[in-house]
Amino acid sequence: MAQFSHLDPHGRARMVDVGDKASSRRTAVARGRVYMRPETFERILQQSIQKGNVLETARIAGIMAGKKTSDLIPLCHPLQIQQIGVDMTPEADSHSILIQAKARVFAQTGVEMEALTAVSVAALTIYDMCKSVDREIMISEICLMEKSGGKSGTYRRPANAPGPPADRG
Repeated sequence: MAQFSHLDPHGRARMVDVGDKASSRRTAVARGRVYMRPETFERILQQSIQKGNVLETARIAGIMAGKKTSDLIPLCHPLQIQQIGVDMTPEADSHSILIQAKARVFAQTGVEMEALTAVSVAALTIYDMCKSVDREIMISEICLMEKSGGKSGTYRRPANAPGPPADRG
């Protein structure tokens, strides 16, 4: 059985020592989707949700969360993030918001968790801002789409990966 990198020989949690790893430019792209009722979707687009501009607030929340990932995820290394972008695409046919985050860093460890955290918190922010008008909102399909850099190189989510095939773009 493979050794878990976050456990010491006695089974205790530990932060992985990346001190001897070479720094490299690393990027990660994550995605997620927030589904809602058609009326909620329209209100977001019309900026008529009482709490304010949902998409811009969610974008800022996602960026802030990505920068704070090591404070939220145990054993995650603090990174000096060089860039995090969060984009949201409203998709009328499914009454959903597609969220995509891209994070970049020059470091000794990857930035996947930062991209995933940015997507997750952006989605939670949409829920929080809209819950008074729609308790049926569903957050789903949060996944790593691609990453590059480091010893393991480039990864791209394959078309046959688990989940809806429509989200492979």
